[in-house]
Formats: sequence, structure tokens, C-alpha cells
Amino acid sequence: MDPARRRLVIAWLTMGWLGGTARAEAVPDLSAVFPGAKRMRLTRLFAYAMLGLPLAMAMLPIYMISPKFYGDTLGVSLSALGFVLFATRILDTAQDPWIGRLVDALQSKRHGWSMLVCFATVTLSCGFVMLFSPPDLAQTGLLVWLSVSLIIVYTSHSLINICYLTWGTRLSDNTNDRTRVAGWRETAGLVGVLLASILPSIWVSRLDARVGYQVFSWVFVALLVVGSIFTLTGAERPSKGATQVFDGWKLALAPSAIRQVLCFYLCNAISVAIPATLVLFYIDDVLVLQEWTALFLGLYFFFGLVGLPGWVWLAARFGKPRTWLFGSLVSILSLSSVFFLDSGSLLGYALVCVCAGAALGADLVLPIAMLADAIPATHRHTTGFYLGLWALIGKLALAFAAGMSLPLLQATGYVPGFPATARGVAVIYAFLPAVFKVLAIWIMHPDILPEHRKQKELINET
Repeated sequence: MDPARRRLVIAWLTMGWLGGTARAEAVPDLSAVFPGAKRMRLTRLFAYAMLGLPLAMAMLPIYMISPKFYGDTLGVSLSALGFVLFATRILDTAQDPWIGRLVDALQSKRHGWSMLVCFATVTLSCGFVMLFSPPDLAQTGLLVWLSVSLIIVYTSHSLINICYLTWGTRLSDNTNDRTRVAGWRETAGLVGVLLASILPSIWVSRLDARVGYQVFSWVFVALLVVGSIFTLTGAERPSKGATQVFDGWKLALAPSAIRQVLCFYLCNAISVAIPATLVLFYIDDVLVLQEWTALFLGLYFFFGLVGLPGWVWLAARFGKPRTWLFGSLVSILSLSSVFFLDSGSLLGYALVCVCAGAALGADLVLPIAMLADAIPATHRHTTGFYLGLWALIGKLALAFAAGMSLPLLQATGYVPGFPATARGVAVIYAFLPAVFKVLAIWIMHPDILPEHRKQKELINET
């Protein structure tokens, strides 16, 4: 290694890894050592993140509000409603890898991704308004309307989301910049989740359910259009991949780092989905604090939002796997402590929400950034396929968490609405997520990522 290159690496080690107190402007330009180390402009990151707000904002109404709206307000049979929701979710899950392949095919076309986002923005807007503005129909007609609306919404959302995630992973080849991109995107997403949890309840309480949800759907459309315009006109343009034919699942999954990151993500996503499935049962029947549910969820997401920049900062200094490991330990300790809380433990569970929410940022930002790091340069043309597979795994994790945890609750003798039967809820809510977290920790070795190994070899050479 030549002397100039050696000095750059040593300076980077001293001020970055060893926690030196030198001023930020004294840090050397690392582009000579690690290609792509140039920092991205904040205005570009902000423009890219804007689309993440409405995309995350759509999830709560689609998955939680629409079933209640059609079941309670419109009086649709719950069994028929459950069948429609199940069938459309299966379609939604199965199509993600194929949508990823479509995104890959369009990457070399002139304005290919921009046209895809524009088209899907229009169809998602139409589908979302349709979902909450059904005409006066009989039950069969309402079920058909719901099915068509959900298919349009699911497909359009997946088109935008997979293209958007692929766009983010292609903005930079620098590992720290990938973390910053994910951090900005997930910060905007958490703001969207908070808006989706607050605005509908306000409008429904002041208006009736039909009008309140219709108002919310039009507000969502406005934010989606604004977010799309910001991202398409102000964000950094992603690098284009070479026009190549899809290599097939076997070759795409040949790199061991890819397989390891995907297995890690499945276990980690299940560990996050289990508490999300059980939290309302725990609050209602273990703590018996139903009236404080909004406060608990607000604390959780607020501190998740506040903690995101800290995880990005830590990942830049200690690496993504080690930073994620620290966040996971905080999450395990926080959730495990709920087993020891008694009925009425308002302050105790509020503290759990603060700590678990602060750890949430590590799960939001770092896994997808690690996937981007794991994709070899020779497989960059299939980034969309990997992100489609990533989305599929996330949805399977939600289904697996519900399919496993709810029967376990029933096996313990739990009956919703009867706190005397809820001891099993506390056990499963506290410890089952930790099992999958530990499994994810076992899978995720600190040197799993090729980029990390490359940097380590360079340092050892020095």
C-alpha cells in the first residue's frame, strides 16, 4: 500500500473507529480508499424520503382500518370478509418477487422507474379512494368492490414500494450512505405511521365513519402526489444497471451473504411481528389499561422516530451488524421485562415503550441496509428482485407471527376480554420474540457482509 493511502486508512481508524475527538471537518476524504465515500446532500436525501411518508401511511388503513370499516360500519359478514382479506393478501405476497423483476427490467429504460412510480401513484390513489368510498350495494356487491379495491391498492403499493426501495439501494455504493438513505426513509415512514394512527380517529369522531375515512383517503392522495413529485424531481438519480436477463432464483441466491441476510431478516421480522400481533391483548387483559393504548403506541413510535439518527450514527462508527446487535439486546431486555409487570402498571409499561421504541430504529434502518451491502456488484442488475423477495419475507413473517402466536394464546386457555385467563399472554409476549431475536443474532455474524470483510482486509494489510 502506498504511503498516502496508508495515512488515509490510519486517520480513518483513529478518528472514526477509535472515537477520536477531532472535528468533523478534519476527517479526510475517503474516496481514495473506499469508492463512493462522498456524502450525499441533505436536500437530496429529504426529497428521496418524502415518498416514504405516504407509503408507510397507507399500511395501517389497509391492514387494520378497512376490515373494521367493512365489518362494523357496512355490516359485511365477518367470515366472508375474512376470506376476501386472506385471498387478496396471498396474491399480494406472491406477486412481490415478480414485481421486483419488472423493476429490474425497467431500470435501463429511459425514465423507466419514473414512469412506473407515476403510473402506480395514479392507480394507488384511485384504489385507496375506492376502498373507503364504496357505493350503496348489497353484501355481495360490497365484497366484490372490496376485492377489486384491495387488489388495486396492494399491487400499486408494491409497485411503488419495491421500486422506491430499489432506488434507495442504488443511490450510493458507500455503506454509510446506504444507512443514511435508509434512516431518512424510515424517519419519514414513522411520521406517516403516526399520522395514520391519529388523523382517522379525529375525523371519524367529529364526522361519521364513512365521511371521516373518505376525508382521510383524499388527504392520503394529496400526500402521495406531493411525495412522488418531491422524490421524482428532487432526489438523486439512481445508478443504472446493465441490461441483463434475469439469471434465475438459483444464481440470484448463490452468494452466501445474500442467503444469510435473508434468513436473518426472516427471523428478525418474526421477532418484531409477534409483539405487534399481541400488544393490544397485553394492554387490554394483562395491564387492563385500554384507555391508555394511544399513549403507549404514541410513546413507542415517537421514541422510534427520535432514536433513528442515533442508530445511523452508531452504524457509521461500529458497523451495521454490531449496531443492530446492540439494538436487539435493548429490545430483548425491554420486552422481557413486561413479564414482571402487574395489572395497572402504567409507568412501568410506558418505560418499556420508550426503551423498545428507541430500539425500533435499529430494526427499521439496518437490516435493509445490510441487504444492500450484501448484494455483489455482479448482481446489481437484480436489486429489484432482491427487494421483492425482501417484501415477500416481511409479509410472510407477519402471517407466521399471527399463525403461531394466536393458537399458542388459545392453548394457554386465554379468552379475550377475561383478564383472569391472560397470564399466558404475558409469557408469550415477553419471551417468544426473544427466541427469534436470539436465532437472528446467531445467524448474523459481524463479518457477514462483503463490504465489511473488504474493509477489514484493507486494515489488516495496513
